[in-house]
Amino acid sequence: MIGRGTAKRRCVLRGAWAAPAGSRAGSVGRTGLRAALALAVALAGCIDAVAEAQQAPHRHRIGVVTEAWAANHPAVEGLKAGLRELGLEDGRDVAFDIRFAQGKLEETQAAAKALVAARVDLVFTCGEAATQAATAATQQLPVVFTLVSDPAAAGIVKDLARPGGNVTGISSLAPELAAKRLELLKTLDPGARRVWFIHSRDDVAASRSLEIAREAALQVGVQFVARSVSAADDLSRLLRELQRGDALLVPDTDALDIPVTLLKKSLTSRVPAVFPSSLWVGYGGLVSYGPDYFAQGFQAARLVAKILRGAAPGDLPVEGADTIDLAVNLRTAGLLGLSVPRKVLLRADTIRR
Repeated sequence: MIGRGTAKRRCVLRGAWAAPAGSRAGSVGRTGLRAALALAVALAGCIDAVAEAQQAPHRHRIGVVTEAWAANHPAVEGLKAGLRELGLEDGRDVAFDIRFAQGKLEETQAAAKALVAARVDLVFTCGEAATQAATAATQQLPVVFTLVSDPAAAGIVKDLARPGGNVTGISSLAPELAAKRLELLKTLDPGARRVWFIHSRDDVAASRSLEIAREAALQVGVQFVARSVSAADDLSRLLRELQRGDALLVPDTDALDIPVTLLKKSLTSRVPAVFPSSLWVGYGGLVSYGPDYFAQGFQAARLVAKILRGAAPGDLPVEGADTIDLAVNLRTAGLLGLSVPRKVLLRADTIRR
């Protein structure tokens, strides 16, 4: 037998959840139920929002400065691919703010300053001018460079093994590769008697390449002619001095559009030329030996990922490009009246036909 007190308590509980319709108790019950449901929904929304905020990754903002004519520079595309392989997806984990100077080196300074003002997390650069612009614009934000021929000679870092400060990156090893490029040029054109190396007067890193190339010229039996220019008119004047039996050693830097101009001269005047990257062979250059631009960006992704995850740039040694490619354009060889030896074809990573 149930006591009155127990029955009364059961009746109250029952009324809170299922009181008859139209009764005062039923109205209060429905109001209480609605409030409880609303509270439950609100709490569930808060829990979901907190969980989503906890799970959503922080999106790092990477600013890019290049001397290129478009945003899709091969080194930038390589960086994106390398970061993706390391688990950092474009749009989810990282976002890019890309500034390109369209060949106007002075524009790299404004681009670098704009990225610093935009408070990006890291600045990625392609080329010596872009890198120097970035390092001048900030001493706090991390800077990772590519396509710099000699970072120490250019004054970008003091020590490759311990760069210090806020800068590190990938060296394109221009001085180390100068001798091999000269040897390759002589192999393709045994009749070459004189090799020209025309570079920008502001290219402070060219001095080491000059020393190595001069020694290599003696070994392969060609006269080596080095000239510096400070304006497009100087370059045009020098190119009028080219004669039959001359060849061109193209510099790594894009200053004054020297590589583009030398490519046009090579094709129109049938002057053999060796280039620093396979990119130029794709546009009709005879031969190249050096690090691929895409590969440099891909390699730099490791440094970028480490920095975004907390490493100090100055503690990360500058790396030499780890992939050196040989590319040959057989159509251009035919245009220049040259036959490509079998030993070169067997060693080539890329052959354009």
